[in-house]
Amino acid sequence: MKVACVGGGPAGLYLSILLKLQDPSHDVTVHERNPEGSTYGWGVTYWRSLLDKLYAHDPVSARAVEEHSLCWTDGVAHVGGLTTRHRGDRGHGIGRHRLLEILADRARALGVQVVYERETTPGDLPAADLVVAADGVHSALRGHHADHFGTEVSLGRNHYVWLGTTKVFDAFTFAFVETGHGWIWCYGYGYGDRRSTCVVECGPETFTGLGLDRAPEAETLALLEKLFAGVLDGHPLLGRSPAGGSSPADGSSPWLRFRTLTNRTWHRDNLVLLGDAAHTTHYSIGAGTTLALEDAMCLAGALREHAALPDALAAYERERRAALLPVQSAARYSAQWYENLPRYIRLPPHRMFALLGQRHSPLLPYVPPQLYYGLDKAVSRLEVLRRLKRWLGPKVARTVHARALGEREFTQ
Repeated sequence: MKVACVGGGPAGLYLSILLKLQDPSHDVTVHERNPEGSTYGWGVTYWRSLLDKLYAHDPVSARAVEEHSLCWTDGVAHVGGLTTRHRGDRGHGIGRHRLLEILADRARALGVQVVYERETTPGDLPAADLVVAADGVHSALRGHHADHFGTEVSLGRNHYVWLGTTKVFDAFTFAFVETGHGWIWCYGYGYGDRRSTCVVECGPETFTGLGLDRAPEAETLALLEKLFAGVLDGHPLLGRSPAGGSSPADGSSPWLRFRTLTNRTWHRDNLVLLGDAAHTTHYSIGAGTTLALEDAMCLAGALREHAALPDALAAYERERRAALLPVQSAARYSAQWYENLPRYIRLPPHRMFALLGQRHSPLLPYVPPQLYYGLDKAVSRLEVLRRLKRWLGPKVARTVHARALGEREFTQ
């Protein structure tokens, strides 16, 4: 099979790796419009479950990804002058530039042609049995057939900016700061021995009230450094510099509103959507890169299992749509939690942080926060009771187990 992947991000590169591993005779080319080494963003996050899948599909690239990742287990929330720390799951951060470098090197080693500075337009598609649109949320290939794909985009309420810092956070860090125009907050996580990502977000009233809608980048960074001085420890915030290949060429604002993108269908003839070209999920759940790589795994598997291309593309779409449903729901509620931050921010920090961890719940917006917190604590105590009842006898255990599961569904 001759395959052309349009877009040299994680999805396109990893798909090319998997296809060559499945059949070295596949002719696979990755077309990337930007120069090699230029990319947007700072570091990306992932969790152990993704790493396990990477090892199952290609141990060589998985090992390199793990070796170049920074790990953490704690989450820290700073609310005003108060701080709370919770132990959580093991998380990983890796520089986006490093991740792409690892995947591109592995692809080339397997015989994939990776072509940079190659602009692919809908009218100039490469001749191939399969064309993969892995060209991101603004996909030109998808946009050319927008009516067929049924593309819909909704904008989030809040404004955010993706920054870096030389402060290396030892935990996944949240900082909430109150200003005279409302709350502003950041998410920070390390991805190397000298860098962290720092995403800053605020509501529209705060955005305009602080003048962030009109301030030059240097003034914006200086203001944000002052607001988050308590967690930056004197370290600077870093903007999207030209050296990083991601500064807007027209001088436009780096602030964005998140674009949630969906499509009615993901394929048309021999053209298929992958990663952000097919779907996006709010950055607050940290799943974008994971979902892109899982798309690649699924598409490669479908092409292996189905001899006919239409059957393979249909199977890929069915499987990924089903897998995405709970993730998209979690992302939607997570975004709404931050859009309704005043509802939770006055709680004691440990309670606010606990509800931050429950922000994916569809019931949380409709239950008073203090009541929800109490119910969640009650369920935690039921866990202990359930284990005790199980030890006392199978019949009693089954009864309590069923009841506890029912209440757990309600609170989570």
